[in-house]
Amino acid sequence: MRDAYHEELDSIGDGLVEMARLVGSAIGRATTAMLDADLNLAESVIAADEKVDDLQRNLETKAITLLARQQPVATDLRIVVTSLRMSADLERSGDLAQHVAKVARLRYPESAVPRDLQATILEMGQLAQRLMAKAREVIITKDVDLALQLEQDDDAMDLLHRTLFQHLMDDRWKHGIETAVDVTLLGRYYERFADHAVSVARRVVYLVTGDYADEVDPAAGVAAAEGARAENA
Repeated sequence: MRDAYHEELDSIGDGLVEMARLVGSAIGRATTAMLDADLNLAESVIAADEKVDDLQRNLETKAITLLARQQPVATDLRIVVTSLRMSADLERSGDLAQHVAKVARLRYPESAVPRDLQATILEMGQLAQRLMAKAREVIITKDVDLALQLEQDDDAMDLLHRTLFQHLMDDRWKHGIETAVDVTLLGRYYERFADHAVSVARRVVYLVTGDYADEVDPAAGVAAAEGARAENA
């Protein structure tokens, strides 16, 4: 009976890993669709978000069933509750990738991004994808050190976001109000996507240590992660 219970717990973790993989891929493909004005790719990103939503619903059902039937305590309860919160972060990340793709679709056959800002948007898209890949690795490995690094990595996204606004506020801006709105929204989508990746990592820190990320000493976090891995071995 307990083996089946732990298999259910593991399947929840597997669902989170798959959600992270899908939304990381989605933000990369949405960025390409927008910069290349690729309508077919944009449509595929928009349609694929349904799979992320299905995974979240399935994960929630499993988690609620476990809570009702098994009444987990201590670490197992943390796993279930934290997983529910991570699934919400990942589902919202998928929505943000879909929003980027919808901007691409709206402006087709033109690119929504002026040529002089395309390098910045490309960098934001690539960084968003890397952050989510790292968050996915954190879910798999429960590596507290890696999780804590994500917050520092997110500083680069914040800097790129500010760079966009500097262009928008520049007196030499010549692309009009509609494009300014598009760029403002896109910058916000990428910035929020990165925030959700950081949030996922912070929740893993809580899952492993029982403490919030800003309360964790990195050395103590490593010890807790090693203990958790030994316990699950």
